[in-house]
Amino acid sequence: MSRTLFISDLHLDPVRPDVTGALAAFLQDNTDCNTLYILGDLFEAWVGDDDDSAFVADTAELLSSFTAAGPALYLMHGNRDFLIGETFCDRIGAGLLDDPTVIDLYGVPTLLMHGDSLCTGDAEYMAFRSTARHPQWQAELMAKSLAERRALAAQLRAASKDASSNKAADIMDVTPAEVDRVMAEAGVSRLIHGHTHRPARHRAAEGERVVLGDWDSQGWYIEATSSSFELVNFAI
Repeated sequence: MSRTLFISDLHLDPVRPDVTGALAAFLQDNTDCNTLYILGDLFEAWVGDDDDSAFVADTAELLSSFTAAGPALYLMHGNRDFLIGETFCDRIGAGLLDDPTVIDLYGVPTLLMHGDSLCTGDAEYMAFRSTARHPQWQAELMAKSLAERRALAAQLRAASKDASSNKAADIMDVTPAEVDRVMAEAGVSRLIHGHTHRPARHRAAEGERVVLGDWDSQGWYIEATSSSFELVNFAI
């Protein structure tokens, strides 16, 4: 039976070997699936495809072994790893998806997003997102040395944590009107995204919105077949 899987927000980091181990087990257990979609924030930070760290090499080996076993793999940028490029995707045998992307999921038109662009109430983040996704900003960043980029990534992570601690919870969640707008514009009846770390299935004006959870004390994934669609969690 054909199976399609979705995950997001693993935030892989050398300081969390338990999460990397959970990913390794998940990939090994699902080499019989047809397709795996990773909807952003696979990594806690990504400083460029030229990252020569042992952690990146080991993770690339996990993913390339998975695709070598047969499944198709697709990555989407998140707010933490938006610098992932075609070089890394080629290295692991994956395709790089635009955000947003519409797929036909067993006859159901489905919109895939990371989800950060839906949080329009967070004006400060949306302004940073606009800057960070600009090709000139990214080119200037990539012109820096690896050491400089790693230092900047650490600074941005610290700033993000400080900013999040001072924001109301609803500001960092999706804007319902924006959800309705993007679903109507895409002509879909289902939206799958991550980013908010609030796993749930929601009714929306156009159909259903399904939110993937982050991998922390639990891992989350969606499993879809021609006859079922489930949001699943497991202990890490």
